[in-house]
Parts: sequence; C-alpha cells; structure tokens
Amino acid sequence: MGKQIKLRRRGKGGMLYMVRDVPVRYRSVESRAEIWVNLNTDVSTLAQQKAPGVWSDLIAGWEAKLDGNTADAEKAFDAAQRLAKARGYRWLTAGDVAGLPRHELLERVEAVRKPNGNLDTKEAAALLGGAKEPEITVNRALELFWEYATTESTRGASEDQIRRWKNPRIKAIRNFIGVVGDKVLAAITRDDMLDFRDWWSKRIENEDMSPGSANKDIGYVENTLRLVNEKKRLGLNLPFGKLTFKEDDDEDSKRHPFSEKWIAEKLMAQDAMSGMNDEARDVVLAMVNTGMRPSEIVGLLPQHIHLDGPVPYVEIKAEGKKTKNKPSRRFVPLVGVSLAAMKRHPEGFPTYRFKDRISDTANKFLRENGLLETEVHTLYGLRHAFEDRMLAAKIDERIRRDLMGHSLGGRQRYGDGAPLATVRKLLAKIAH
Repeated sequence: MGKQIKLRRRGKGGMLYMVRDVPVRYRSVESRAEIWVNLNTDVSTLAQQKAPGVWSDLIAGWEAKLDGNTADAEKAFDAAQRLAKARGYRWLTAGDVAGLPRHELLERVEAVRKPNGNLDTKEAAALLGGAKEPEITVNRALELFWEYATTESTRGASEDQIRRWKNPRIKAIRNFIGVVGDKVLAAITRDDMLDFRDWWSKRIENEDMSPGSANKDIGYVENTLRLVNEKKRLGLNLPFGKLTFKEDDDEDSKRHPFSEKWIAEKLMAQDAMSGMNDEARDVVLAMVNTGMRPSEIVGLLPQHIHLDGPVPYVEIKAEGKKTKNKPSRRFVPLVGVSLAAMKRHPEGFPTYRFKDRISDTANKFLRENGLLETEVHTLYGLRHAFEDRMLAAKIDERIRRDLMGHSLGGRQRYGDGAPLATVRKLLAKIAH
C-alpha cells in the first residue's frame, strides 16, 4: 500500500479514511494539499485492500483534469468522459443529466462541490454533462476510425491486406465528401444522406456501376461514422436507414443492350436524333462503335483525340479527371459513325466536360422521342450492345476486355495487347 497512504478514523469506532498528500503534479487541479477519502468500512484489512484502487481512481481523475486543460475540443471532451468514469459515474450529456431521477441528479451535483462549497468546473463538465462535444468532421472521423478499428480488424494482416481493407473505405468517404462536403458529423442531415444515395442512383443508371457497389460505399460511410459516434460518446442520432439499393437478379435489375435491329433501324435512321443538340448527339454516336462510357467520352481533352494518323483513335487517361480504375485507361480505335462523330468534334465536348449531365440529357431525349427499345433501356445499353457485338463476332477476350476497360478477371495484364490497326480492322466488320 506504500508509506504515503495512512488509514485514520474519524471518531471512535468510526469509518476508516485513506489519508494521503496530493502529489505536486496535481496541485493545479486539486486545491487540497492532503485528502481524506472515506473507504466505507471500519475493518482495517478491508480498508487496506480498497485503498490502492481508490488511489488509482483519484490519479485517473486528476490526470483527466490535467488533460482537460487544453484548447483541443476533442481532448477536452475525452478528458471529461474519463473523469466521469474515474468518479464512478456514467458519462451523460447535459440533457440526459437533467432527465435523471431527482436523487441521482442531486448526487451528481453534490459530487462536483469543492470542500468550500463552490462548484469544481471540471468536475461539473464531467458529471453534469457540461463538456462541449467536439466538432468532428467526416474527414476527421475517418482518421479516428483507423485508431478505433485498426487493432481488431488488422491483427495479423499483411501490409497488402491492410491496404485493401483501407482503400474501399477511403474511396467511400471521399465520394461522400464530394457530394455533401466535409461536414461536421452533428450537421449531417437526412437530406445529405439522400443526396448521396441519389448520386449513386445516377451512377448505377448512367455508368457501369452496380447496386452492390453503391451499397458497399453507403455501408462504409455509415459504419465509419457510427463507430466514431459510439467511441467518442457523441450521442448523435445519425440520419441513416433505408438507403441501400435492391440487389436481386430480377429482369428489371439487369443491363439491357440495344438489339442490332433497333440500333440500325431506329437510332441510325435519318434525322432520328436531329432534335438533340450536336454535342449530345455525337456523344451517343461515339458510343455506338467504341463502347466507351458517356463520362469517358465527354472527359476527352483535345490532346486525347488522334484523327490524323493511319489509325484514328482516342486515349482514355487520368488527365483532368479520374478514371474508374486502372484498366479503364486505354486506347480505342475509331470506326463508322463513331469516327464521324469525333471528326465533328476534334476538340472534344466542352459543354459536358467534367459535368454530370450528358446521360440525363441523352436519356431524356431518347425517352421522349421513342428511341429507347423498352422502358428499362438507357443510353448505357449502347455500351453493352457493343460488347455483345464483339462477342458474337468471336473477337478475342483479351481484346474485348481491353476495349471495354475491364480487368482480366484477376489475371496479370502482360504486354500492350493487340496493335490498334488490328483491332480497328476487327471493329470495322461490326461497325454501324
């Protein structure tokens, strides 16, 4: 128990008290030079057993008070929570404290009084919920998530496994911030979450994205913010729930490529798209024989478009924008109506460049003018129709994957693939 701890009674046969000098380190947060703590027993052996634990709790409380002497809101809030625990109380917000039964509330009030009767402000912040909740942003929440989740989730994992564990969550948080901003957690609204879902809904319809990808992203955001809210004891009612997309394999959830007959007789019919603005119409035509994503076409910069050589082509690269993934960076030869469309726009499509508008514009026109083959078809069906035509023509799988910007299904990509001239000859046979 140590020489510094003394046991004394107040009154004959009374309860035993632990008496000890307050260490110099804690004199700034404890006004008493010597403390008397009731051990709630009159049995010496029991008092001797209890004293070390009581002293440890006092030390923990003083350390928390010292940590609370900071302008860092997070550290001060953490310190208040630790002080409440050291005093034997559960941390509650001021509102929750006010709702306690009267006897519990009065007990807390009495516990924060100094020997002279005044309130101890740090004790009050801890026991009465007066500590200000820190304003943690979404980005900061991700940093805290690594601290809270790393040990449990990465124990025994290799560096590569840790990287693969982190990257999807980093991407999801980046996507979320891109939609709603780096908000303070307490300021996130249900509308923010619905905006994030709407953003994913457009990607599912207009890009080569699946409901499963959206659900994973939404799940990572929710899981990250929930854990920080829980670990930081912020007490926030985060506006989640009913945000995910249906992932079943029914007919309406499948991709719907346009049929060859529909493309030839409807979309390629003279003046079929004459009412669409020039840039939007030629984006549609550029898709027909390339299978490029609409976002890839409108993201082309002038230096990505090569029309003068023996093999006209475009290059899709991460310049001025991000590509979906590494395989998406590729060279695509131009043939048929797609070549003609790019020749009309050798500088690209500035009206739609880096804007999330082209798919909405094209789909609206196609729908209103009866150019969608069924109600579930969208512009993206041209990409899948191009892939189906290549498959029907028995074009090599490696070439198909390279043109579509798909991975090789887990296999290493060796070499540069087939020469552009060879690929262009193959595409010319199936072009519109």
